[in-house]
Order: sequence, then structure tokens, then C-alpha cells
Amino acid sequence: MDNSLPDLGWRHPDLGEPSPTRFGPGQVRVFERGTGEPIVLVHGAMVNANLWRRVVPLLASRFRVVTLDLPFGSHDRPVEKADLTPPGIASMIVETMEALRLRGATLLANDTGGAIAQLIVASRPDLIGRLTLTSSDAYADFPPAAFGFMRAAAALPGGLLPLLAPLRVRALRRLPFAQGWLTRRPLPPAVSDSYLLPAIQDRRIRKDLARVLVGLRSKHTLAAAESFREFERPVLLAWSRQDRFCPIANARRLARDFPDARLEWVQDSYTFSPEDQPERVAALVSHFVSTTEPGIEHVR
Repeated sequence: MDNSLPDLGWRHPDLGEPSPTRFGPGQVRVFERGTGEPIVLVHGAMVNANLWRRVVPLLASRFRVVTLDLPFGSHDRPVEKADLTPPGIASMIVETMEALRLRGATLLANDTGGAIAQLIVASRPDLIGRLTLTSSDAYADFPPAAFGFMRAAAALPGGLLPLLAPLRVRALRRLPFAQGWLTRRPLPPAVSDSYLLPAIQDRRIRKDLARVLVGLRSKHTLAAAESFREFERPVLLAWSRQDRFCPIANARRLARDFPDARLEWVQDSYTFSPEDQPERVAALVSHFVSTTEPGIEHVR
């Protein structure tokens, strides 16, 4: 087996041009493609911007697509001094959007990133023109109960490595506790490597991941939910019908709690719908952005 350190910074070229600057402050990589009304893409824990590589080209023909690459455990260099609590990561995204003059943009998020998007809606509703949540953590499911063991392991010194190290073997990644219940089909090896190897290969990134996981607490999402009634801008919930971790009941509850929300189902998909059904996700988002008004004028 080749144990050499991989290129932790590899991101798919379909994401577009990488910014020479890191934002938020200095922790967030940014990729841009296309022109027009802006859409900001937010991934979740233990993946990176590559999650959106199949969605970006489909949206970039009509919109300016800004894909964030966050220090969520699959990042390319350690960020020892960064605040990796959910509010801290939300602040990174807010600072990045402000630096790029993205006020009024549509926020499109998945999984843990969807929970962070909810915190932004609660703390900075003036920044968001529209919100789109694909299958996401919400309410008391932050993290989902099935991943509680990861959070428990992260709280122990060195607790993550025994769980992660076997995933060097690609065949084991299809186990339910790894990627098997997150995607319906196996990921391309380079993409799967980019998600898992950073925390396996680099002890400092593994420590960052532990801080992320320990900080996932439902008190954050439950508090954010108290403000949903006040967010009157358009909301799209594009939820995976066969999701194993993000309950359908949460999608229906979100649809009730947001005043202007529509719920659409994504079939033949688990949590990572941008991986399983990129065409469906892009079509839903494109139609949503094209047929609703953001309520905030975007000025670049």
C-alpha cells in the first residue's frame, strides 16, 4: 500500500477557478465559475468542495457559482487557531460572503453545512437572499444519532484514528458507518480519497476534525430554529427521499416553520444528493432561483 502523503489540496477542475486568497479569516478556500446572480455552495463535515463538482457546471451556465472549501475535516492544511464550533464556522462563511460582496446571494447547503446555514439565517438574515437546504442536520439531529459514536471518539485523545485508519482501504468505505449510507453508489477514488485521507494522513487535520465533531451540539440548531418564522425569504428544501440520516420528518417540519418554503423530493439518493443526483439538485435550484425574488438586492 502506498502510504505517501496525498495532495490534500486537490479539487476537481469543474469547480472553477480557485481564489488566490483565503477568507474568513484565512481559513476558507473559494472556487468560482460562471456569471450572473450568485449562489454560494456549502458542504458538510468530512467532505470538501469536491462534493459540488457535478452540480457546479450545471448551474454555472446561468449563475455565478461560489463554492466554499471549509475546514470541516477534509481540508488541505491545519487551522489550529480557528474557531471550529458551529458558530465559528458560520462566522467564517459570513466573513467570506461579506468580503466577496455576496449579500443577497442564494445559500445552497448540504448535511452539516445545512445546519451551519441555519445558524447564518438566524444570526445574519440580512445577508441571505434565498436559502436552499438539501438533506441536512436540523433540530435535535445535530449530529444525527447514528454518528454519535464519532463525536464520542473525537472527545478522547487519539480516539479518531482507530476509526479512520481502516478507511485507507477503499473497499471498507462502503460500510454504513463510512460512506455506504451517505451515497447510493461508490465515489470515484480520487474524490473519496480527498474526503478521508487528510484526517488519516495528517495528525493536525485530525485534531481539527475532532474539534469540529465535539462542537456539534443540537443546542445550536434548536436555538436557530426559533428564528425561522421571522425569515420570510424563499426557502427550498430539496430532500433525499431515501435518506438514512436526515429524517424526512425534519424536512416537513422545516417546510412548516419557514413562512415561504417549498419541499421537493430527490429520489434515488442518500444524504449526499450532490453526489447521487446532481442533475436533479441543479434543476431544482435553477428553477427556484429563476422563479423567486430574493428580497435583497445583490450589488457586486
